[in-house]
Order: sequence, then C-alpha cells, then structure tokens
Amino acid sequence: MSDFLLTQVINYGTPLIGLILFLGALGLPIGASVVVIAAGAFGQQGILDIPSAAILGLVGALLGDSLSFSMGYYAKDSVQKRFGQSPAWRSARASFQKRAGLAVFLTRWLITAMAIPTNLIAGSSGYKYTRFIAYDAAGEILWIGLYGGLGYLFGAQWELVYDFMSNFGGLILGLMVFGFGIRQAWSWQEKKKSLSK
Repeated sequence: MSDFLLTQVINYGTPLIGLILFLGALGLPIGASVVVIAAGAFGQQGILDIPSAAILGLVGALLGDSLSFSMGYYAKDSVQKRFGQSPAWRSARASFQKRAGLAVFLTRWLITAMAIPTNLIAGSSGYKYTRFIAYDAAGEILWIGLYGGLGYLFGAQWELVYDFMSNFGGLILGLMVFGFGIRQAWSWQEKKKSLSK
C-alpha cells in the first residue's frame, strides 16, 4: 500500500499529501508518517514543492483531527449517559482536562498511534475546541517539520529514517503502557492496604 501511495504522490503531487494526511487523521491505516518522510525526500530531489506540501499536509491533518474531535463531541451525550455516574469516568475526565493539551500535542508527533483515541476523548470529555486546535496545530507543525525535515536531510535513505521513527514510536508507546500498568498496580496495592487496616 505504501509503495502505491508514494507512486501516486509523485504522480499527483502535493494535493494528494493533504488528502492522505486528512484520511490518516481520521484513523485510516494508510501510512501518513511514511508519506511525510518521503515527501521531505522527494522535496530534496526536486519532485515536490516543500512549502506547498507542508501547508496542504497541515491543512489535511488539522481537518481530519477536527472531524474526529467532532465525532467525540457529538457522541458526548451518549458517553455521559453510559459512564457519567461512574466515579472512574469522572476521575478520568478530570485528569484528562488537566493534561489534555500535553496529550494532544504529544500524540501528534511522538505517540502517533494514540492520536485518534485522544481526539475522540477530547471531544467527548467536553475539552474546548479552541484549546484542542491550538495544541493540535503545534503538534502537527512539529510532526510535519520533524518527519519531513528528516526525510529531506536523509534523502535517498528516507526509508531507514521511517523504520527508526516507527520503532522509536512503538518503544515510547510500550513504555507508556508499561508505566500505566505499574501505576495501576501501585494504586491497587495502596487501596488493598487501606482496606485491610
């Protein structure tokens, strides 16, 4: 699929990059990160215009993120009906409100696998759209600049960069899941101790 997409990017240019990043922001598994890195390499080779690729890519990503945020927003009443009375949901919602900006920013460029769930949670938890889009834009600009810049810098070896970034992102996600598991186990042990007293 990636080879096909990359061939189409060469054939159709920067508007297709915007479309790919839009669809990727909606959760379609089309390899948006590989396209951004490859676009940087194609820009170095003179195949693509870098400024227009970056702008159209950013617009596509922001539109996709806004749409997935909206899906969460319009589902918030049903989420509230189902989970609103749960102390765990209220606690998670309050915790998310405190750290939502950082979560949105980091999931744009560092932990990209968590971007869609973060968008949906932000929308369904009542997080302000203006804050969401500000952190979203900052993270997407960094993602496009960093990944596209690495593609530009490494040129013909951009596939090695993509492999490294994919593995690095997986490592970060794994460490986060591990840390969350440790935290939950610690919390469970503390509750168990307090109940036994």
